[in-house]
Amino acid sequence: MSHYDKHVFFCVNQRPAGEDCCNNHDAQAARDYVKDKVKQLGISTEKHQVRINSAGCLGRCELGPVLVVYPDAVWYTYVDRSDLDEIIEEHIRNGRVVERLKI
Repeated sequence: MSHYDKHVFFCVNQRPAGEDCCNNHDAQAARDYVKDKVKQLGISTEKHQVRINSAGCLGRCELGPVLVVYPDAVWYTYVDRSDLDEIIEEHIRNGRVVERLKI
């Protein structure tokens, strides 16, 4: 059994200038937003633990920005905070995959 109910990894990799990468799409700011929002909503508790982490390159730069939710192994792309809010509410909080953002 996993230590966390949900473990979310955001690719925040920065490649050399001119090369596409997740951090060119403000991935670090997105990760920070989700981490703060999960904390604010009280989603991560002793009973339901959620961990939001930064990751190096996840190898899907052409689909970026990307994040992956484990143990579900569901990959997402996102455009803005409303997409992130939907992932938080639907997947992280309620366990329902957001099909329109799934890779």
